[in-house]
Amino acid sequence: MPSYTLFLYLKIKEKKMKFQYEKEYDNVFDELKDRGYFEAATDEEELAEKLKNEKLTFYCGFDATADSLTVGHLIQIMVMMRMQNYGHRPIALLGGGTTMIGDPSGRSDMRMVMTKEKINHNANCFYKQFQRFLEFENEGEDSGDKAIIENNANWLLNLPFIDFLRDVGSNFLVNEMLKKDAYKNRMDKGLTFFEFSYMLLQSYDFLELYRRHNCTLEIGGSDQWSNIIGGYDLIRKKEDAKVYGMTFKLLTTADGVKMGKSQKGAVWLDEEKTSAYELFQYMRNVDDRDVEKFLLMLTFLPTAECRKLGKGKDAKEINHAKEVLAYEITKLIHGEEKAKEALEASKALFSGAGDESAMPTTEIEKEELPMGILTLLTKLGLTKSNSQARDSVKGGGVSINDEKITDPRFEINEDLFEDGKIIVKKGKKTFHKVTIK
Repeated sequence: MPSYTLFLYLKIKEKKMKFQYEKEYDNVFDELKDRGYFEAATDEEELAEKLKNEKLTFYCGFDATADSLTVGHLIQIMVMMRMQNYGHRPIALLGGGTTMIGDPSGRSDMRMVMTKEKINHNANCFYKQFQRFLEFENEGEDSGDKAIIENNANWLLNLPFIDFLRDVGSNFLVNEMLKKDAYKNRMDKGLTFFEFSYMLLQSYDFLELYRRHNCTLEIGGSDQWSNIIGGYDLIRKKEDAKVYGMTFKLLTTADGVKMGKSQKGAVWLDEEKTSAYELFQYMRNVDDRDVEKFLLMLTFLPTAECRKLGKGKDAKEINHAKEVLAYEITKLIHGEEKAKEALEASKALFSGAGDESAMPTTEIEKEELPMGILTLLTKLGLTKSNSQARDSVKGGGVSINDEKITDPRFEINEDLFEDGKIIVKKGKKTFHKVTIK
């Protein structure tokens, strides 16, 4: 058995109870529409009836392009959790095969080619993270709405090329494929055949899961519509069967920017890459216009409560709503204890009360002092370079222990440390604690 599939057979020793929340709706379709997830579906009325009256097996694919999921994946995860709570069965499909190519959707250039070993490592990290959100079946178990984990490396990496072209490729018209946004937007800059084949592979995934698990529904972000339709049509042609596709709105801010990016880069679900405190602060500082939408789509609070919180009448109420939002998301991803710590740290910063222990902290040696303010900012990751740090300082955006620093030549010495620490603030929302040994 190839090493890149071994992780599928590892047993998860810690059995977790399925996440549940109090249902407000008669069916999941109404909930998805009312809370703002739904974008489009094939045969919408028919699918709505199926979701109301039957228990469907559905899948969502995740290409393993990094070693952690991000906040941007939360929409798909929340939808999968909600659907499982209504009795539908999720398949989390890890893209061990498709990641070898990379989805061209929304891309202006070709993705970096990754090794099988790196892809396998990333997929394994995804699987461990999914354990927090979905209840998976045990090895040898096949019952009810327990989630299934699959890796398309198991059927894609050893496909005979000519057989695949005859069996699958013959069902796709090139002139129709070129009309799809995923390809049309790349024609000016060039599109390799390597990437052009991605739609065929994702479509084949749907066919394979239909045959293996009677999977009749594929879900994904709105940018996946073309790929989903490819699988929908392929199953109709190959199996003469009725299946469905459903897409959801991408997680974007009020300014139309994809959610999940910070000054340091992506906002990860892995605490080693983005701490619980950093996640809390990221969500605590979202645009006022996004609060209601994010409460509805990223928390399990009742719909009426989300709408009430999101329509705060003044700054005090909207700030409270942001605090609730940040707490609920941090609790979902990192657990209640970490969420409470992050909340206390936030209070310590903004109101002078609470526990600052969860604040990002860097320890430096006494021998490193004195240290220039520009060097410190870059060392802490608050700026990417000394030149960027200089601009921040000159612009009045940096404080130490609430004292604004405007001189780029300012030096940090041991006398500044109160009880062995200083608090560095950049802008209005970024804080970092520095301690000395």
